Amino acid sequence: MRIKLWLDAITGLFARNWITLLGASVTTVSALFIIGYFAVGIVVELPPYAGIVGYMVLPGAFVTGLLIIPVGAWWDRRRRLKAQREGLPEPLPYPRLDLNDSRTRRAFAVVGFLTIANLFILSTVTYRGVVYSDSVEFCGLICHTVMEPQYTAFLDSPHARVRCAECHIGPGAPWFVRSKLDGARQVFAVALDTYPTPVPSPVENLRPARDTCEQCHWPSKFTGDRIRVIEKFSPDEDNTPLTTVLSMHIGGGNADHPGIHSWHINPNKTTEYYATDYEREDIVYVRVTNDDGEVTEYFARGHEDLDPAVLPPDALREMDCIDCHNRPTHVFRLPGEAMDRAMALNRIDADVPYIKARGVETLEAAAEVEDGRAYIAEELRAFYQENYPELYAEETERVEAAIAEVQNIYGHNVFPRMNVTWGTYPNHIGHTTAEGCFRCHTNTHRTLDEPREAIRQDCTICHSVLAWDEHEPAILQQLGL
Repeated sequence: MRIKLWLDAITGLFARNWITLLGASVTTVSALFIIGYFAVGIVVELPPYAGIVGYMVLPGAFVTGLLIIPVGAWWDRRRRLKAQREGLPEPLPYPRLDLNDSRTRRAFAVVGFLTIANLFILSTVTYRGVVYSDSVEFCGLICHTVMEPQYTAFLDSPHARVRCAECHIGPGAPWFVRSKLDGARQVFAVALDTYPTPVPSPVENLRPARDTCEQCHWPSKFTGDRIRVIEKFSPDEDNTPLTTVLSMHIGGGNADHPGIHSWHINPNKTTEYYATDYEREDIVYVRVTNDDGEVTEYFARGHEDLDPAVLPPDALREMDCIDCHNRPTHVFRLPGEAMDRAMALNRIDADVPYIKARGVETLEAAAEVEDGRAYIAEELRAFYQENYPELYAEETERVEAAIAEVQNIYGHNVFPRMNVTWGTYPNHIGHTTAEGCFRCHTNTHRTLDEPREAIRQDCTICHSVLAWDEHEPAILQQLGL
């Protein structure tokens, strides 16, 4: 009997017109599905695409239903007023709001319970939706084709355990709102297939490094010199290992400890530059302002007549971490570098003859054919079957493992559907695979006043060479490495 009374109260709330009843039905069904989604998610791991339904589609339907309910009340009021004007019998009369009446009290209780339940469901799903939209799975897998190159590189990076939002958004509400608005634009671009291929690096929309990178890193702290060992392999039959050993002058955030960081992020001066291209590779003007107001300007050769005063206000960029560490996570390597890395990590057996030379050749050529993976397998397999038949017959598994890893290198760096190939995304750290340091350190960026001071291209500023492409250099033993 009591259940029937409560059901009568609920029916009385929504039976006045079909629009309100529709809204209530949509909201109720959506709420049940949302609760079911959460329950299933506790028991099993749902695929990334399920989050679109659970955190976006269903909440959208839930809110739509809630919005329809007052629309129905508005329509019902219009209908009642029209009946009054025309002298027609009034539609179902409003219930009297008398809390002494048990039916009215039950209706109020139902309204209160549903309001609390709706607020709880809406707040929970909103929070979960925000968390989901900031997750790595959402950023990397939902727009699979578009983000496949960046997501693949991310998984093989030193920052693979850092969420995308921590670098691309950072803390605070303003950048969170800005990122969501920009994300909406990107959703439409994907839906309408209007996004560029390859997707350009967002150099103009990145938050300053002091708000993101420096949440974890402390570049102003003095770190001294660090030994860097670079392992390479010769393109000969034996894949002869070669080692370069550098003493990197990292430095700190001030000039008291000379080094890379000491100059570029010195808190006592500000370095700004102007680049003529979107990728910021053609830097033609550099301005350094000391804390005492002294300004030094450097002009690239052929740009001595550039007038900084006529540049747009946002043309000059203040140098920060990202200007050199432009690919701290999404690293794409060239064939030679990728092969050296795989061999140094023993992912490719260096005892397989000519694997370095043949691997680089096939990787470069594979980017020009329709099915690069198949091409790599066919070319390398044919090479070893023809030139090293005994090795291939006796060590098939070892050779095939090397071939498979060469295919993996291709799959991690070349994405034909997005027009991403070798060198699409250059890395500005160093100067071996891209201009990097030499965008400014050219000896041709000079002041206009005599004596003309240059931004020096002096190797010893950044590092000292302890060994250069040597086979088993003695310095490693001396350093205990």
